Amino acid sequence: MLINMNYDYLKALHIIFVVTWFAGLFYIVRLFIYHVEAQEKGEDEKRILSSQFKIMQRRLWYGITWPSAIITFIFGMSLIHNFFPITEHPWLMAKVSFLVGLYSYHLFCHKIFKQLQNDTFNYSSTWLRVWNEVATIFLFAIVFLVELKDILDMGKGLIGLVLFSVLLMVGIKWYKKKRTQSLS
Repeated sequence: MLINMNYDYLKALHIIFVVTWFAGLFYIVRLFIYHVEAQEKGEDEKRILSSQFKIMQRRLWYGITWPSAIITFIFGMSLIHNFFPITEHPWLMAKVSFLVGLYSYHLFCHKIFKQLQNDTFNYSSTWLRVWNEVATIFLFAIVFLVELKDILDMGKGLIGLVLFSVLLMVGIKWYKKKRTQSLS
C-alpha cells in the first residue's frame, strides 16, 4: 500500500510539473514572437518593448520553464523503475524518444532565448508561430502514448498526429493571411 501511495504522489507531482513546463514552453515562444514583432515599431517603442520582453522572458525561462523541465525529469526518472525492463513496454520506449525530442525542443528554445537576450533576431514571427506548435505536437504524442499504452494504437495515433500537424500548419497560414489583410 505504501509503495502504491508513493507512486501515486510521485506521478501526481510529475504531472503537475509537466503542466507547468508546457505552460512555460508555450508562453516563452509567444514572448519570442511579440519580441520579434516589436522590432517593427518606432525606436522608442521598440526599445521599451524589447526591454520589457527580455525581463518577462528571463523570469519565465529561469523561474518556471527550466525548473519545471528539471523537476519533471527527476520525477519521471523516479517513476520509470516501475516499468523495468522497459523493453517490455514499447509505448514507454516511444515516449522516451518523444521526450528526447521535447528536451531538444527545449534546448533549441534556450538558444533562441539567448539570441533574443543579445538582440539577435534570426527568426521571423511566422517561423516562431510554426515553431510554437511543435510543443503541441509533442504534447499530443506523449499524452496519447501514456494513456493508450498500446503499440498498435501508436500507428493510428501517428496518422492522427500527422493530420493534426497539417491542420495546425493550415491554421497558421490562414491566420497569417488574415493578419496581413487586417494590417493593410
